[in-house]
Amino acid sequence: MKKTLIAFSVAAFGLSGCMTYDPYTGEEKVSSATKGSIIGAIGGAAVGAATSSSSDRGKGALIGAAGGAAVGGGIGYYMDRQEAQLRQKLEGTGVRVVRNGDQIELVMPGNITFDTDQATIRSSFTGVLESVGLVLKEFDKTIIQIDGHTDSTGSDSYNQLLSERRASSVRDFLLNQGIAPARTRATGYGERYPVASNDTPAGREQNRRVELTLVPMQQ
Repeated sequence: MKKTLIAFSVAAFGLSGCMTYDPYTGEEKVSSATKGSIIGAIGGAAVGAATSSSSDRGKGALIGAAGGAAVGGGIGYYMDRQEAQLRQKLEGTGVRVVRNGDQIELVMPGNITFDTDQATIRSSFTGVLESVGLVLKEFDKTIIQIDGHTDSTGSDSYNQLLSERRASSVRDFLLNQGIAPARTRATGYGERYPVASNDTPAGREQNRRVELTLVPMQQ
């Protein structure tokens, strides 16, 4: 059993060495798939050992670890691959790619997506959205939540409508790229969720944005 634990520890250490490269920061980080595999392997090893006879406990732990790693890393690996492609295609475009567990968020500032007080996507940004659409078509096991936001300039009712129109514009564009309608949902939040102060031009620019949240269909 001791030898089994040592072998498992070495395997887990090997998994922890799987790194991904972030082109935005230049840093390496442990991939979400690797984290999921390690957690799954630990849990699987424990279950495998507990449900095996004393003579087969070491073998049971290794089998459980392998199965747990596969389950724990499956969704994470799928999202890792999608994230890597998005980062590659969106580097230098002004779109931020944010990873939160098994979810990926694309933050698209209004200054690059829409003209002031408009809901028509800028022609200079359509190529970027086409690239996003290609990745989303390839990774079709994700739900796409599209959220529109505004700054606090203007009335609440006007900003609410503008945010809805902008979110719908992005959704319609993606549908025209071949994304299945059932995968998408567009919502406008007006000025309710600022990410910066509305007291400065720079802050208002950050608040005028569209966010895409990509969620795996199977959690």
